[in-house]
This record gives sequence, structure tokens and C-alpha cells, in this order.
Amino acid sequence: MTFFEAVLHYGFLQKALMTSSIVGIICGVVGCFIILRGMALMGDAISHAVLPGVAISYLFGINFFFGAVFSGVLTAIAIGFVTQNSRIKHDTSIGIMFTAAFASGIIMITMLKSSTDLYHILFGNVLAVRSSDMWITVGIGFLVLVAVYLFYKELLASSFDETMAAAYGLPVRFIHYFLMTLLTMVTVASLQTVGIVLVVAMLITPAAAAYLLTERLWMMIFLSAGMGVISSVIGLYFSYTYNLASGATIVLAATAIFILVFLLSPKHGIIWKALRIKRKRASLT
Repeated sequence: MTFFEAVLHYGFLQKALMTSSIVGIICGVVGCFIILRGMALMGDAISHAVLPGVAISYLFGINFFFGAVFSGVLTAIAIGFVTQNSRIKHDTSIGIMFTAAFASGIIMITMLKSSTDLYHILFGNVLAVRSSDMWITVGIGFLVLVAVYLFYKELLASSFDETMAAAYGLPVRFIHYFLMTLLTMVTVASLQTVGIVLVVAMLITPAAAAYLLTERLWMMIFLSAGMGVISSVIGLYFSYTYNLASGATIVLAATAIFILVFLLSPKHGIIWKALRIKRKRASLT
């Protein structure tokens, strides 16, 4: 039975396809603001910092969403506090805080659960997604997209020129932590699909590919979300067909799309750049 026939017959595959597509969309949307702000390392930090919150949620028997969001936002605040109150630079503060949070989370989970549970949290397992997880992802996706729509102008202004945004009276620090909250929610939504370790790739890679194709933010957001969906579908196809890890195949699909854009982008692709240089040299001779 082919992948597309299986989608029509198996409920678990339908849930996996919907969940991974939603994750592709929201990772693509939030990822655009992350790379425009030069915060790829922060995205990596938050994605790892949710792990202690997941462990605490398991311990108290509550939904992992609440613990993960609390842990991620707390780590973002701690990073800002250390940076603002010491000589330590921002990237160093990120390295200290997120590795400490990640290590704490690993210890907690290995004490509370089996290594199998830890593997699924770290690397994802979208083919085993439950209905409750799918609806949580749908809910998170809806909240994230509505938040970006409502605060698009503020996110746009602060992403391109934070100093100018502050001069116009925008609460740039609040916007920063608001974006960190959205980033944490996206990370939580991605736990079942690509896992904590690989979520930063879904945040950065589609957005980076879209960045090479357009200079307009709204178009970049749509392109990034579309690439996220395509990566999720292609990755899920290879995961099901060849019995491979779903998170890894989704990330590699996104990477393949980026490589194609990197080579063939009309304005920034290296092949077209080489052709333009060759034509210019030929016209001068």
C-alpha cells in the first residue's frame, strides 16, 4: 500500500499528516521573526529549555504544555537577567542557561521515565501522535497565528529596527518576551513531530529559504509556512515508506528545499549569480 493510499485508510497517518503540517506552518511563521532578529541561537536555547518543564509536568500528572511554556519563558527571562546584570555577553548567557536547563531536564526524565520516552521527546515520533496531542497542536497553532496577525506591525517594526521601534514608543522588551512565549509554544507543538533537538531546524531552515526568495516580510511568512508544510509532507512520506525517524526525515526534506533555493534563487542563488558574473565578463571582452 502506497503512502497516499495509507493516508486514506489509516487514522494514525491522517493525524500525523495534520499535526506535522500545522507544525510546519507555525514553525515557518515564527521562524521568520527569529532569523530577522538574528536569534537563531535563542531559538535553539528555548527549544532545549522546555525539557525540564516537560519533566515536571510528567511528575505532577498535568499536561506538558503548561510546564514547557513556563520553563521556556523562565529561561528566556533568566538569559536576559544575566546579560543585563553582568559583563557576560548575550550569546554566552544563552549557552550557560540553556545547557543547564537541558541537562536538568534529561536528568529529571531519566529518573521519572524510561529512555524510550526520552528518545521520543528529543527526536519526535509523529506516527504515534494521539488525538489529544493533535488537538493541542491545532489549538497552539491557532493561538500563534492569531497572535502574529494581531501584533504583526509591532513584530515587524521591532524586528527590523528595535531602536527606532523604541523611539516610537513601542514596548520592545515586552515584544521580545512575547515572541519568546510564541517560540516556546511552537516548540511545545513540535515535540511529537520533530522533537526538541530538531525543532530549531524547522524554525530556521524554511524561514532562511524564504529569506533568499523575497524581501517582503508578509511574502516571506507565506513562503516559509508553505515550505514548512511541504517539508512535513515529504518527510512523513519517507518516514512511513522506509520506516525512518520522522523528525529526521522532515528536517532533511526542509534542508533539501533550502539547498535548491540556495542554488536556484533568481536573485541570491549561487548558480544565477555565477551566470550573471559570466555574462558581465563576456560583455566587457
